[in-house]
Amino acid sequence: MHLAFIFLFFNFISDVTEINDINIPPVQLQETNEKEPTIKDNISIIVEVDGNPEEHKKYLKNYYPSIEVVATYTTLFQGIALKGAPQKIGRLADLHFIKGIYPVQTYTTQKVNSLPFALDQLQALQSATNNPNIIFPSQLNQTDFTGRGVKIGVVDTGIDYLHPDLKTNYIGGFDLVDLDDDPMETTVDQGLPTSHGTHVAGIIAANGDLEGVAPNGEIYAYRALGPGGSGTSIQVIAAMEEAVKDGVDVMNLSLGNTVNGPDYPTSKAVNEASKQGVAVVVANGNDGPNNWTVGAPATASSALSVGAYQHTGQVPFLYEPNHRKKIWLSPLKYAPSWDLERDYEVVAQKKRVRGKIGLMKQLNKSAIKDIQKLQENGAVAVIIYQVDLKNQKWITELKETDITIPVATISNKDGRWLEKHLADETLYVKTKMEKTNKTVARFSSRGPVTLNWMMKPDIIAPGVNILSTVPGGYDMLNGTSMAAPHVAGAIAVIKEAQPTWTNEQIFGALKTTAEQIKLKNGELIDPIIQGAGLINIEKAILTDTIIDNPLLSFGKIQQHIDTRIINISIENLSDERRQFRFDIPKKEKGLSWKLGQSFSIEPNTKKEIPIELKINSLQLKEGPYQGHLTLHSGDQTYYLPYVFINETANYPKVMGFSFRLNKLNKDVYKYQLYVAEPVKSVEIKLFNPNSLMYEGSLVKWTDLDVGMNEGEINKRNIKKKGKFYGLMVVQLENGEFVNYDTEIFIE
Repeated sequence: MHLAFIFLFFNFISDVTEINDINIPPVQLQETNEKEPTIKDNISIIVEVDGNPEEHKKYLKNYYPSIEVVATYTTLFQGIALKGAPQKIGRLADLHFIKGIYPVQTYTTQKVNSLPFALDQLQALQSATNNPNIIFPSQLNQTDFTGRGVKIGVVDTGIDYLHPDLKTNYIGGFDLVDLDDDPMETTVDQGLPTSHGTHVAGIIAANGDLEGVAPNGEIYAYRALGPGGSGTSIQVIAAMEEAVKDGVDVMNLSLGNTVNGPDYPTSKAVNEASKQGVAVVVANGNDGPNNWTVGAPATASSALSVGAYQHTGQVPFLYEPNHRKKIWLSPLKYAPSWDLERDYEVVAQKKRVRGKIGLMKQLNKSAIKDIQKLQENGAVAVIIYQVDLKNQKWITELKETDITIPVATISNKDGRWLEKHLADETLYVKTKMEKTNKTVARFSSRGPVTLNWMMKPDIIAPGVNILSTVPGGYDMLNGTSMAAPHVAGAIAVIKEAQPTWTNEQIFGALKTTAEQIKLKNGELIDPIIQGAGLINIEKAILTDTIIDNPLLSFGKIQQHIDTRIINISIENLSDERRQFRFDIPKKEKGLSWKLGQSFSIEPNTKKEIPIELKINSLQLKEGPYQGHLTLHSGDQTYYLPYVFINETANYPKVMGFSFRLNKLNKDVYKYQLYVAEPVKSVEIKLFNPNSLMYEGSLVKWTDLDVGMNEGEINKRNIKKKGKFYGLMVVQLENGEFVNYDTEIFIE
């Protein structure tokens, strides 16, 4: 049964953040400004409950009628979404069945806008030689498998299921924004239109003029993000629950927020969906190149988090030597190739362009007549800026127009720069080509993750210049949103090829056989940037060795001398006994490795291998410490990326909270907590670090002072033992709740 609830509070962000300063052609042609979310009188929260959410819903309606129950969750997350005034919401804190209180997060898609191609242009586009940078999703799959019979859920902005390349494989879905069975993309009459989900679905399983990675996969669409490609965690969790109920095998989440840590409701939903047999693939985020930028729910432990790979290609640009200015070009497809061989002057006047490059604006009119006029007046080429994305029909009309000179678009910023300097001086430019080496895209978010200190992304896939379906045609977009569906399609293909493999084996095979990308100097790119590396479907299907999880996350080191052990599981799928050996790691001050340097695994057998690392934190640099171990078997080499966080790392701090055993009195724990403003209460809730299951409350304070608070808790009053995620639930004076994460160890 579909969820029936009414969303009265959306914290929409209608504009998508641009991705700038990446080494690709300037396909974004219209500038946007990010809008701040508006402040509402009411707030929305999600509460995790103990027991039946439906029963608690009735209780809340009876005894708290001023608080609106927006949704209940029972499949992936035991909880209730609520809306109300902060002072009303605040009264819920002491209810015995409430285990956790979480602010509602805003989730958005991120992409770079470009010009869509008309339906009848695809064949010509495929044969075009003037843009070797276009990546077709089908290029990733060089096998005979097509994902036949595999159900893939796309939790996104909906899809254009009438698109000729998608209508064959579209099976069904649900709209969690309008609450109906029609998960169509947002149209113009509904608000800011979207196309993101259609592009994602095409990468996975388009089957027409353009083919996806798994062209026979079955597409299920769930519209969780509305106008402008934005929505809330309420909708995302509800969409995930619908997908699980529909029995999807793979779920793609090309969405996220900026919370660098497990955002509990969505992370729990991801982990629970994984536990129920769904392979969950999540885009890593487009907030690179800084570390600690991967956002939830890609931070969830069970998510297969995906970063964006940038392929090798040739990028044309104009170079003006006096100002050392590079102007990136995006050549139009139905004009001749941009292959000018000598320097040319750039001019903005239409009548004095003979033997020169003409600069023009498109604005809100057709550009064809202006291009023809420049050609008639002897221009050798035309560059266009201020292209109107709402008026693109003229681009398709170029096909029927006798244009014999190269035509390219440039960014608005470069166009304005040229216009400004042409008013005062003569500019000559030379056409150059810059080779882009295969690498991780600059915009791709980096790990690690706060709190669980995991290495993210898990893997990378093509995410630059990806051509796929959009409503009414095709579009070339960039982003980890484009990388994730490549992996979702790859999983569908492997499921068909290896039907007896578990999701864990499929994930392990993809990571074991991934290609580690190197820098120009031959060094491997950092693990927190590329994870296991670039996926290879064919190698994953044919592998005779699976390392269950070759990504080694040793956690945060909080002691002077610390020893960590990770047991990796290696599965020998072959019919022969196999010998393995580790390379002895290079000796480094502060690190001491203990490895089973040589070992064997019998045929069709799995074996656990301990990897021990002893660390002297005072002898190491600050921040994430990372590298690679190398494992050999015959002529095969496997890289095992590792990361740990030194205790002085510059990760986001948590309100100065500390909790540790008193060195002078082993019977008590000492705590410190800095409070920046008056609060009603602070409670520390404990969660299992692997499953995120609630384990109980450690302590609740209701009389804290502004400033530093210190005290002791008797050890015998603490029932729990072990390592926990601590969720610090702070209730402010106005009744609102703020959460902070911390790590707690109880001896």
